[in-house]
Amino acid sequence: MRTRVQTVLLLFGVLAVAAFAVPLLLFTASDRTQQLVLARSSDLDRFASLMDRAAGNGDTSAVTAEARRYTRLYGEPLVVTDISGHPVVQTGGMRAADPAVARLIDAALRNQTAHPRGALRPWSGGHRMFAAPAGTGTQVSGAVVLRADVDTAAGDIARRWAAVLAGTALVALACTVLARAATRWVVSPLRRLDRAVGELTAGLPPDHTLPGGPGQRGSVSVGGPPELRQLTAGFNRMARTVTAALEQQRRLVADTSHQMRNPMAALRLRVDALQSHLRPTADRTYAGVNTELDRLETLLDDILALAAAEHRAGELTVTDDPGAHCDAAEVTLNQHRLWEPVARRAAVRLTAEAAGPVPAACTDRELAQVTDILLDNAIKYAGDGARVRLRCAAKGPYAVVTVTDDGPGLRAEEIDRATTRFWRSARQRGTSGTGLGLAIAEQLLAGRGGRLELTPAHPHGLRARAVVPGAPAEGAPR
Repeated sequence: MRTRVQTVLLLFGVLAVAAFAVPLLLFTASDRTQQLVLARSSDLDRFASLMDRAAGNGDTSAVTAEARRYTRLYGEPLVVTDISGHPVVQTGGMRAADPAVARLIDAALRNQTAHPRGALRPWSGGHRMFAAPAGTGTQVSGAVVLRADVDTAAGDIARRWAAVLAGTALVALACTVLARAATRWVVSPLRRLDRAVGELTAGLPPDHTLPGGPGQRGSVSVGGPPELRQLTAGFNRMARTVTAALEQQRRLVADTSHQMRNPMAALRLRVDALQSHLRPTADRTYAGVNTELDRLETLLDDILALAAAEHRAGELTVTDDPGAHCDAAEVTLNQHRLWEPVARRAAVRLTAEAAGPVPAACTDRELAQVTDILLDNAIKYAGDGARVRLRCAAKGPYAVVTVTDDGPGLRAEEIDRATTRFWRSARQRGTSGTGLGLAIAEQLLAGRGGRLELTPAHPHGLRARAVVPGAPAEGAPR
C-alpha cells in the first residue's frame, strides 16, 4: 500500500511540475526567438531606409559603408539590391546569385518580408535568413537580405532552460520528500495497526505500548490522521476484550486438562485396586472401564497437544524463527525405525524412502510429531496386510514428507472434513482415537508456513503430504 500511495503522490507531483515547467520552457524559447527577430527586423528596416534614400539621390556610398561596418562588427553578412535586383553591396561572402538569397530578393522586390518560422531551441544551430523590401508603402526601391547567426540566441535559451530545469528538479525533490513524509504519516500507522490485527488474529495480545501506560499489552498506539487515531481507539477497545476472552479460553483448556490428570490418576488407582475384589463375571466390565480410562487419558493428552500447537502456530505467525532447521530425510528415516516394529505388530508393511539431505525450515521435533501422527493414522486404519510407504523429497522450495497407504482410504467429502477437530469417519468409530491428530498436524505445519494435503491414493487408499518450506543447507549463507 505504501508503494502505491507514494507512486500516486509522486505521479501527481510530476504532472503538476511538468504542467508548470513545460509551458515555461516553451515561453522562454519563444521569447528569446522573438527578441532575435525584433532585433534583426530593426536592422533590416535601417538598411531598407538607407537603400531607399540612396535610390532617391543616386548615392549608395552610405548604405555600402554601413553594410560593411555592420558585418565587421557583428559578423553577419548582408546583401542590398536595387529595384532591378542588381546588388548594391554584398558582404561576408553572401552573394545575390545564391539560390536561397535570390528567392528572398525576389520576394522582397514583390514587397514581401521574410522572417524565420518556429521558435529556437538550445540545440538549434547555423543561421536564419531575413529579408525586407526597401521603400515606402507600395513603392519598392530595392531589397535587403540578412543572414543572422543563432548560436548566441540558442546559448541564451540553453542557459534559461538549465535554470528552469534546475528549479524544476528542486521542486520535484521537494515533492518527493513531502510525498514520502505524507505516505509515512498515513501508511506507517496502518502497518502497525495491521501487525496488531495479525497478532490478535493469531491469538496473541498485540505487543505495543500506549502513551501513559508503559508495557501495557493488548493495545496499539499509532499517530497519523485523526481518522486513524479514532480507528485505533476502537481497535484498542476491541483488542482488550478479544485478548481477554482468548486468554481465558486458552487457560480454561490448559487448566482443565492439567487439573483432570490428578483425578484421572486417582481413579485409575482405585479401579486397579478393585480388580482383586471383582467376580470373574465382571472382568468384561472392568476391561471396558480401563479402555475408557485409556481413551480419556489419550483425549486429554491430545487436547493439550492441540492447545500447544495452536499457541505455537500463533507465535510463529507474527514472529520469525530463522534458526529453525532440520534434515527432513534424517527425521523421516528415524521415524521409520521407531514405527517399523509397531507396523509389524499390526500386520502392516512399512517402507521408507529418503534420498539425500532435505533441509526443512522447522525443528526436527515438530516434523517428527507430524510424521508420528500421519504414520499412526495410516497403520491404525489401513488394515491387516496393508502397505504403508513413507517418503521424503524436496519439491521446489519445499520439503515434502508423504505417507501413502493402500487401505480403504476416505471419500472425497470425508477428506474435506478430515482435519476438523474430533471428527472421525463412520468406519473408524469403533477404533481408538480422538479425531484430533490431523488437526494438531495442520496447526504445526501452518505455524511454519506449510500445509497438510490429503488426497486419494490409486487404486485405493489415502495419501497424506506434510509440506514444509525448505531451508538453506548447513553451512550455506542464509
